[in-house]
Amino acid sequence: MSQKKLVSIVLAVVVTLFLTGISFAGTLSEIVKRGELRVAVQSGAAPYAFIDKHGEHTGSMVEFAKGMADSMGVKIKILDFDWDGLIPALLSGKADILAADMTPTLKRALKISFADPWIYVQPCIFTKTGASYQTLEDVDKPSVTVGVLLGSTGETIAKQYLPNAKIKSYKGGGRMVVQALIAGHVDAGVNDDLAVLTVLPDFPPNSIRLLDKRLGQGMDPLAFAIRHDSVNLWQWINLYFKTIRSNGTYDKNIAYWMEGIEWKKDH
Repeated sequence: MSQKKLVSIVLAVVVTLFLTGISFAGTLSEIVKRGELRVAVQSGAAPYAFIDKHGEHTGSMVEFAKGMADSMGVKIKILDFDWDGLIPALLSGKADILAADMTPTLKRALKISFADPWIYVQPCIFTKTGASYQTLEDVDKPSVTVGVLLGSTGETIAKQYLPNAKIKSYKGGGRMVVQALIAGHVDAGVNDDLAVLTVLPDFPPNSIRLLDKRLGQGMDPLAFAIRHDSVNLWQWINLYFKTIRSNGTYDKNIAYWMEGIEWKKDH
């Protein structure tokens, strides 16, 4: 190999490493320089993210995101999207972080990166209390219509575990499927149990019940998402959650938003 060719190769490697370093270091420094953390959410997904009676964005994930912005010393900008617009918003650079009740999957990870899970939930089937369905087999029939959220893990799981049922997809938060069930548009619904339980107080008492049989293989993780090149932001988010788990902030958030209903009175 000639010396001239060797020098060219070395220069190419140096430039590549330099540009890679810029992309890896870019997102977090850009946020701080900009003075604003842009977060993509899907409102209407209480208790994760929604707009309260005061017209303010709030919810468990929104409050975590606000805490991130405070820790960075920047303002927060909440950007609202439909479920199918969340990942495009992140990839296009409109948002720095995706904060939704999204489960990391191999397919999604081809496009975006996920931070470590911040909570685990369990997919479930739910029906009207007076319905005759008792088992998975009762629901998995051609005569049964099952409501799910478009593009959600619940939609994927419903198609996998209820292949004989009719699957009807809805855009929006978990409330949409419960409303469809109450209105008689579907016979059952599939979503994570936490999303179902937290909206039940907004509907007639004892109108909905969860089947004993849970779907999937154990608990499903939920995680914040970032672009593939935002390595430093990914590391920072993981460190943020380690920090708030150690100082009690995480436990307070979970107790308020996920384990109680006091937030319904406040918001």
